[in-house]
Amino acid sequence: MHPPAIRTHRLTRTYRKARPRRWPWSRSPASADTAEREFIALKDVTLEVQPGELFGLLGPNGAGKTTLIKILTTLLAPTSGTAEVDGLDVVQHAQAIRPRINMVSGGESSGYGILNVRENLWLFARIYGVPTAVAYERIERLLAVVGLTEKASSRISYLSTGQRQKMNFCRGFITDPKILFLDEPTLGLDVTSARAIRAFLRQWMQEKPQRTLLLTTHYMAEAEELCDRVAIIDQGCVLACDTPANLKRQVQKYPLYELRLAPGTNGWSTLGQLSGVHQATATTTPTTVELKVALVEESVIGAVVQHLVTTGGHILSLKKVEPTLEDVFIELVGHGLNDDTAASWNQAPPSGGP
Repeated sequence: MHPPAIRTHRLTRTYRKARPRRWPWSRSPASADTAEREFIALKDVTLEVQPGELFGLLGPNGAGKTTLIKILTTLLAPTSGTAEVDGLDVVQHAQAIRPRINMVSGGESSGYGILNVRENLWLFARIYGVPTAVAYERIERLLAVVGLTEKASSRISYLSTGQRQKMNFCRGFITDPKILFLDEPTLGLDVTSARAIRAFLRQWMQEKPQRTLLLTTHYMAEAEELCDRVAIIDQGCVLACDTPANLKRQVQKYPLYELRLAPGTNGWSTLGQLSGVHQATATTTPTTVELKVALVEESVIGAVVQHLVTTGGHILSLKKVEPTLEDVFIELVGHGLNDDTAASWNQAPPSGGP
């Protein structure tokens, strides 16, 4: 029985804000109390990620995603609680964990500017003890995946931001880690490159079923397409954790259908009297009637169609409306992933913050 690839229990990380300096001649009141001088980046986070799982972490800026990844990659110590990676405690066994993992963060500028792309990747591979022949084979494959082969001999100081991000992505896979952490890996990339990366991630996971990947992303469709399970985190707390399908079912309790009807159709006004119809609302325009019908169960849609037709209605189109992860996120957090509704999210965190 394999231990979880990642396990946290009541993991908490608190930062202490600097106490405001009070000059002798100042008449301002004394400093704020202790609670106001603390910033809680993570609070009682309990999660398990199984070997072979592609696990997603969704949350707005400042939610605690990066702090969690830094703890799991042994870059940051928790304030309280425990975290294990591949069955090893991140504090007590940090040195044993590091050869088994790798991390890529979107927007980071790692690498040596005097070296070209291929030399940088070879250097990272050799630091991890990857044999030269194996390293070169992996480098060429990864450069082709991200479309960077033509830039392989260019110094990274000459690369664009997107090209550097591609190189960083390649670096994460050069060591063939057992557990990989990707923090916004497609941030700032064009649509074609992002699509190629998503395809490679699926292939990489299939090649060795025991590989584990933890992904944070700002793109809901990306998480929905790739992830086996998703955790939604906000203000340091995990609000929900399940498969995308199960999370969406929590939001939409009734099957929902949208119908476009020809102008003058009136049968929809009596749909509420039909058995199995939970709710029916319509918006009338000069050219169509836009109808939304929530049903107790999907099989009722046949009765709805028959009712509209027998009352003289003409149906132009019909489609089932599926909820999205963004709907789930808004339901739980109260706003969209990219909505800047809290001023504190736009402020710089304290030193070493999330």
